[in-house]
Amino acid sequence: MPIKAVCVLKGDVSGTVFFDQKDDKAPVVVSGEVKGLTKGKHGFHVHEFGDNTNGCTSAGAHFNPGKQEHGSPNAAVRHVGDLGNVEATADGGVCIQDSQISLVGPNSIVGRTLVVHADPDDLGLGGHDLSKTTGNAGARIACGVIGLAKSD
Repeated sequence: MPIKAVCVLKGDVSGTVFFDQKDDKAPVVVSGEVKGLTKGKHGFHVHEFGDNTNGCTSAGAHFNPGKQEHGSPNAAVRHVGDLGNVEATADGGVCIQDSQISLVGPNSIVGRTLVVHADPDDLGLGGHDLSKTTGNAGARIACGVIGLAKSD
């Protein structure tokens, strides 16, 4: 049975992001929109906690159950929550497919926080002190808790 989740982003930018998974073995399709981004790429990550009581800072670090270094979505070594970058477009469209995140099981992102960052994620390759932990993606400019969505 397909599983669906949704996240409403709030902060300096806004948007709605949907997560669809056909079954527990299928990749998750991430789609939706992020409006108000400045031109260029912006880090896009799932963080460990669904806690926004202190804004986006209370969401914790990147979701990383395997205790790996930060990397690109296609890297063999990466945090589960490393979704790379979203890029500002006229319509704010987002479309990503990822095989490490899930909507069920130990890599489930349901109840965690999706965060949009001010700067590009260097995908762990930037040589900065923060490259291997956060991708040096800068401030958290919007976030929202990922929750189960009503199925069709």
